[in-house]
Amino acid sequence: MSEIKTVGVAGSGTMGAGIAIVAARAGYKTIVFDTRQAALDSARKQTAGFFAKSVERKKLTQDQVDKIMGDLSGTTSLADMAACDIVIEAVFESLKVKHELFSELNKVCPQTTLFASNTSTLSITEIAGGSGRDDRFVGMHFCLPAQLMKLVEMSPGIRTTDATFQRAWAFSKAMGQTPVKTKDNPGFILNYFLVPFNNDAIRLVESGVAAPADVDRAIKTGLGYPLGPLELLDMVGLDTQLLLCEALYGITHDPRAACPPLVKRMIAAGHLGRKSGQGFFNYSGNAMFGG
Repeated sequence: MSEIKTVGVAGSGTMGAGIAIVAARAGYKTIVFDTRQAALDSARKQTAGFFAKSVERKKLTQDQVDKIMGDLSGTTSLADMAACDIVIEAVFESLKVKHELFSELNKVCPQTTLFASNTSTLSITEIAGGSGRDDRFVGMHFCLPAQLMKLVEMSPGIRTTDATFQRAWAFSKAMGQTPVKTKDNPGFILNYFLVPFNNDAIRLVESGVAAPADVDRAIKTGLGYPLGPLELLDMVGLDTQLLLCEALYGITHDPRAACPPLVKRMIAAGHLGRKSGQGFFNYSGNAMFGG
């Protein structure tokens, strides 16, 4: 295990909760911060359900799960993040929101604490610039669902030191993840290909070629993917897809990266995916994916 012992995760949404599972499952004491206690309670309930499935499928024993859940806690007090050796941010994709969060974290966390962002649309260098410690800042982009996916795209900012990057890299591997190094560039590696691909799937639905379930069934059956593109989009969130499209199209000007009109109509209707209960598919529960 790397020198990092306690992990902080800022944000208890789908991505933040998944990252927390990865860290706690790897044996790290993990603290999840959110401004809303209700959000923390919901995330813990989903996490408990996820691990119950892990026990049911004999991936973990109940004793192991009890230890993991004991090492995983939530807080609405940012001051509690002072105990963390690294804080991974997984909040809304807004530079202003991230700057405000990291500015406050910089006041409470020791100078040795590393800061990381899970952003997939914003510049790591720009986010780091508002953190107060841009030399100890790194991009760590986990892939949804984080609790099942091994890939972590790791990006240094312009001022990130080699020591910081290597420390974060070792931490990623110690969690059992597979890190890859990427340039500080919207889309990194995976989304550079995935955003246009997902847009193509959206356009098939938009033009009436096939229903969402049939598009996903064709992709999963024909290409062997565990998730269909429209299922994945519902998990990511249509609002996040819009941000990804805007960022990627802004640098590539690839027509396939441009956001399909259907996405904007769905957002206007409040059909954001799993988090709103309605996207390309309907969701009656809020159980975490996998187990």
